Amino acid sequence: MSNLRLLHVGLGPLGLRIQQDLLDKGLGVTVAAVDLAPDVAGRPLSQLVPGASNVRVLSSLDEVSNWEEIDAAIVTTSSDLAKCETTLAHILSRGVAVVSSCEELVWPWLRHKALAERLDGIARNAGSQLLGTGVNPGYLMDALPVFATAVCKSVRSVRISRIQDATSRRVPFQKKIGAGLSPAQFQAAIGEGWLRHVGLGESLHFVANSLGWPVESWKETIEPVLATKPLQCALGPIPVGYAAGVRQTAEGVSGGVVKLRFEFQAAIAQANPHDRVQLESEPPLDLVFQGGVHGDVATSAIVLNAIAPLLSARPGLHTMATIPTVACFDPRTAAK
Repeated sequence: MSNLRLLHVGLGPLGLRIQQDLLDKGLGVTVAAVDLAPDVAGRPLSQLVPGASNVRVLSSLDEVSNWEEIDAAIVTTSSDLAKCETTLAHILSRGVAVVSSCEELVWPWLRHKALAERLDGIARNAGSQLLGTGVNPGYLMDALPVFATAVCKSVRSVRISRIQDATSRRVPFQKKIGAGLSPAQFQAAIGEGWLRHVGLGESLHFVANSLGWPVESWKETIEPVLATKPLQCALGPIPVGYAAGVRQTAEGVSGGVVKLRFEFQAAIAQANPHDRVQLESEPPLDLVFQGGVHGDVATSAIVLNAIAPLLSARPGLHTMATIPTVACFDPRTAAK
């Protein structure tokens, strides 16, 4: 679907990349934009993304006056679903579908069951749709491995790893993985709740639910990846012994045994980056993306590619398992 008329909330680094990709592919036009940052609100969108529409970036959804022109909305603001609730509810109540990069929205029943039910109710009543997606969570550690099991007679366990070189990732991502922090600062940041890859547990429960495996218990660990030589990142120098990134693991028990093993590691100058899905299954499957999938490029792509499938889905809260298959649509190469 091209010629989409979009509302975009959240014009940080990811939001601006999505706007640039929207423009490059000719998928549509942004007819309303919202961002709270004082250095962004009030400026024409075209100043932030040359060639984009000249709509003025608003500081609040309350200032949006052209709801009848909007086909769908993109929300790229926070990983925390509770912080997104007001924004999502406002847009959904207007009957407008929303695709969001909020990681906790990929499987919101894990941490926000009541909130998920509220948003689902708002969407159903207003005839709108809601989806949380991204490269991870949303695809590499959940939707992709689940789809891979379609050719399996049986599956006994799932092991997924995402090992990333974060050197070329955007600054907020490098900050989120703790790059440049001392071990003490790293531990303090974990305690404060902002240093972690958000979504590992959501991915685990998405996969388990799709395979019909009740999760009897699960656990998650987090630790720093320490620099063994001086490094440099977008946040500054990283001395030896300081954090170059983060390693997280999650395990899920079903049927009395560990059936799900997930590993996420992202660090500056990470060696041998790759994404891997291993299925102990009949037939056995081992899928590897050598070099790994670039997170910023892929997140922008999947957010835009998911809009058309979501618009064709029933009203309500969705996951990547309940909408039509998401695929790359590029008007520049599509058959005329």
